[in-house]
Amino acid sequence: MTPEELAELESKALAQFKTGKSLFGKDGAFAPLLQSFLEKALEAEMEAHLDEDERKKGNKRNGKGKKTVKSSSGELTISTPQDRQSSFEPEIIKKRETILAENLEDKIIGLYGLGMSLRDISDHIKEMYDTNISHTVLSQITDKVLPEVKTWQNRPLDPVYPIVWLDAMHYKVRNGGSVKHRAVYNIISITPTGHKDVLGMYLSESEGANFWLQVLTDLNNRGVEDILIACTDNLKGFSEAILSVFPKTEIQTCIVHQIRNSIKYVASKDQKKFMTDLKLVYRADTKEIAENELDNLAQKWEDKYPVVIASWRNNWDRLSTYFRYTKPIRKIIYTTNTVEGFHRQIRKVTKTKGAFPSDDALVKLIYLATKNVMKKWTSPIQNWGITVQQLSIIFEGRLKLDIQ
Repeated sequence: MTPEELAELESKALAQFKTGKSLFGKDGAFAPLLQSFLEKALEAEMEAHLDEDERKKGNKRNGKGKKTVKSSSGELTISTPQDRQSSFEPEIIKKRETILAENLEDKIIGLYGLGMSLRDISDHIKEMYDTNISHTVLSQITDKVLPEVKTWQNRPLDPVYPIVWLDAMHYKVRNGGSVKHRAVYNIISITPTGHKDVLGMYLSESEGANFWLQVLTDLNNRGVEDILIACTDNLKGFSEAILSVFPKTEIQTCIVHQIRNSIKYVASKDQKKFMTDLKLVYRADTKEIAENELDNLAQKWEDKYPVVIASWRNNWDRLSTYFRYTKPIRKIIYTTNTVEGFHRQIRKVTKTKGAFPSDDALVKLIYLATKNVMKKWTSPIQNWGITVQQLSIIFEGRLKLDIQ
């Protein structure tokens, strides 16, 4: 680009800026500047390619071709140098590349991670950059996330995690002419430094203890040797699956899940009174007081609701684990609210999807949404310094603090 052309471009850019017109798009001032830069870069790459060795082979320039690429400055038609032996492999715009990865691809993946549909993304790109991108190309771009997902799912983990929460979300995926159910298993942890982390995300056809066993085995294979406390729902066989892989783990089943499951079987006219009595059980200061209150609850309500009382009795060992800890630790572990809160944030992104077109589409979106949620997890949980000291004493020898 000559000095005169550059001066003309600067004048055009200033005029567009003052009038509020976009500097991008096919008529924007930035498009020819980017085009000039790319063409000069390709020429420089060709010069470097046609070194002495190449010329000895008889290779030399062989005219120019044309290539249209899409960018945040709109569609650009680039003159591309060619060599006689077709051995030139440019880096700045690779062969068969039609999207400039450094700008549009990142934007597209970012929009997809916010839950926008491919149609909405296509419309957005057209409006912002005056560039048409087909749904097929958009899908190919977001598919580039899949190797990153696989790497993340197989990354090494710490040997010990003080607390983990395990729960699943449920979605629908189109499979041929039918719609299938999928369970997405998530494991949220508190690391020894007190930070929340997502240890893994696993896809299965349904939620069950057998698949949870595979998930826990995978954690073990990735380096997890010990989990101090695991917080779960009341899924049948879940506790056994955990203990088969991590036999020393203390298991706390979710009090809130137990309450929800109980109240479903209590008549509406009795629910308020029943809950008043039940609170005396799970809000008790000690396990002994809680067991006395459970006896009182049974004495008052067992004749009318024997199945509900039996459920509390049968699950009491796992429900009452939190009583052995101080109140700050109890508050963290007595419920699976931590993982459920994470799921609520993911569902804000996925709620517009009736059924996903494929398993890959489901995995891509949940992974990108997970990355966005985890960006906010920058600080350790409140009062972790005190909490981790208590855990290191309770689980002597299993959780070592990095104190010199």
